[in-house]
Amino acid sequence: MVVSSSPSKARITRRQFLTAGACAAGGLALYAGEVERHWIEITRHDVLIPGLSAAFDGFRVAQLSDIHMDEYTEPFFVRAAVSRINSLNPDAVFLTGDFVSAGLAPRKFAIGAGWQCANLLNALTCRERYAVLGNHDMMVDAREVTEALRANGVTVLRNGCIPVERPGGRFWLCGIGDPVAGHPHPDEAVPPSIRNVAHEPIVLLCHAPDYADQLLMLPAGQAVSLMLTGHTHGGQVRLPLVGALALPIMGKKYVEGWFRLGQMQLYVNRGLGTVGVPFRFNCPPEISLLTLRAA
Repeated sequence: MVVSSSPSKARITRRQFLTAGACAAGGLALYAGEVERHWIEITRHDVLIPGLSAAFDGFRVAQLSDIHMDEYTEPFFVRAAVSRINSLNPDAVFLTGDFVSAGLAPRKFAIGAGWQCANLLNALTCRERYAVLGNHDMMVDAREVTEALRANGVTVLRNGCIPVERPGGRFWLCGIGDPVAGHPHPDEAVPPSIRNVAHEPIVLLCHAPDYADQLLMLPAGQAVSLMLTGHTHGGQVRLPLVGALALPIMGKKYVEGWFRLGQMQLYVNRGLGTVGVPFRFNCPPEISLLTLRAA
């Protein structure tokens, strides 16, 4: 009689296990650092704005945030983002801060990166370009970053406002000083004279989203219909079942996407660049295209 025996199961040695783990980690790092970090997602949203004039129904805004030029964000990647925005043919481009990075490179290098970033943004075909500064811009040199942007056709709003006008209507675009490293002045950014005016809604640019809670306790914030922010990078590295591994101060509550806060709508853009590590996982870079609709 022939007795057959099943072959013994192959054992995985400790060395094989560690090798497989190292390969998996290397593959993940390659994906997060080279593939997803450069994979721009265009998100499209219709935004109902109470009181918006019919003249602005269908007005399209491209929002770009957190470029962080030259920490890890390469010139070719900014050019790619500009090209994607140009292909969208927006009516306006809103830039919500952190054009540079503070802390990693010498200040002189970071200032140069600010000028390089602004020069690249000058290739935007849309001529209506508006910006606020972020905490990294403030820490590097607010004056230099502002000068670079303005020299390249970007209107920088620091605790100020400007009417955006079309025949038959207008809305107010306001920009507030960075809440993390700057000096926000809500009554200057959203002065009483423009609040709650019929058919003249207010859109606010502010780098840090969690500042919305403080704004809503003030008359200035209560008059805002739409607040556009960045700062969080959407978490940058988000693990399944865990979520974001790290979030910045003033960006821990409202991390990405849409939030309805009473009369105010808040949108948090995931941004283009990275800080700390050159990785994005489960959180690709974002350009948001917002189409304003009369409500």
